Amino acid sequence: MNAEIITVGTELLLGQILDTNSVYIGKTLAEAGIDLFYKTSVGDNVPRLKSAIEAACARAEIVIITGGLGPTVDDITREAIAEVTGKALVLDASLLKQIKSFFEKRNLLMTESNQVQAYLPEGAGIIENKNGTAPGFIMAHSGNTIIAMPGVPHEMHAMMENSVMPYLYEKMGGTVFSIKSKTLHIGGMSESAVNNKIEDLFINSKNPSIGILAHWTHIDLRLTVKTDSQKNADKVLNELKEKIYERLGGNIFGEDEETIELAVSKLLMAKHLTLSTAESCTAGLLSYKLTNMAGASGFFMGGVSVYSNEIKTSILGVNEKVISEFGAVSAETAGEMATKCREKFKTDIGVAITGIAGPEGGTQSKPVGLVYVALDIKGKVQFFENRFGTGREIVRSRAAQVALFKLYTALKNS
Repeated sequence: MNAEIITVGTELLLGQILDTNSVYIGKTLAEAGIDLFYKTSVGDNVPRLKSAIEAACARAEIVIITGGLGPTVDDITREAIAEVTGKALVLDASLLKQIKSFFEKRNLLMTESNQVQAYLPEGAGIIENKNGTAPGFIMAHSGNTIIAMPGVPHEMHAMMENSVMPYLYEKMGGTVFSIKSKTLHIGGMSESAVNNKIEDLFINSKNPSIGILAHWTHIDLRLTVKTDSQKNADKVLNELKEKIYERLGGNIFGEDEETIELAVSKLLMAKHLTLSTAESCTAGLLSYKLTNMAGASGFFMGGVSVYSNEIKTSILGVNEKVISEFGAVSAETAGEMATKCREKFKTDIGVAITGIAGPEGGTQSKPVGLVYVALDIKGKVQFFENRFGTGREIVRSRAAQVALFKLYTALKNS
């Protein structure tokens, strides 16, 4: 069985509200093994909504629509569905009674406009709304099933759980499939490099399938399997995961909800090592990520943001001659920062970042996006040159992520 989602509301197109309904519905359908191939957002316009519904009915067995079931003139979903299906909107006396009761229980005055919510396309089955005045409905149309629910999230959630999913399970004849996914997080590689390493798996693996998603800071591989057995799903996913680990294991730092900072914190605590940071262009972003972890006080001793050269020398103790000869953004200065930081905080490890985040400050020899990361692990210094391109937020995010990944790699291999 496959489905399509249509969310209704001009406010969605204008970016005034976030479409969380599609996220919830998509996840719920996936857990039931129902494929979702398309999602459409439409403004409050009857012709455009009709066009979207007709297109969805041509592609999917189940069309789920949220929004546009309120009492105002811009709530057009009932009208659009009625026109698509060729059915008249008819008053349901039981619905009108429920809506009136909703207002009476809350000692509120029901306006005349609320009566429109008691009108449904002829032949539609009612989805009760215990949390609001807008009922949902289900109706058949040319071999398709159209399901309409209000756009208010908590109202829609209850309908999905209590009415829509039981209906769909029954429609599937009791055969319930499950879609299960696992995400592998990869650092230190580009999207194309990952693709080159596992291209044959991409091509040959259909179920489970592999999806690749590139972020500013890392690459995600999403493995997805559709099966009627949870045990079988785990078995199939693990077999594919093992093949990927054989090729990318050194660059995989976590799975699912595991972040790079969590991976680093686990290694630091397991090895009983302490850490301190010295940051220039990231100005505390690295220390923020590390101290977001529970138990950070067990390994993180402190950090300094040293933006100016004067503070690098007077507070941190970086040698003025190093900055004068090589510049504030250099491998040599990064190394000095890491060492002085480790010594000042009396930690096992010092991590330093210095670079040019932009949008100004770059030169031909040292462009915006040039960042040096240095690690001093018990007196042994490593430094890494990176060129992250432009975009201040991108440069800063990537710098902190690379520092964490380099530290993770060093700890893992030590």
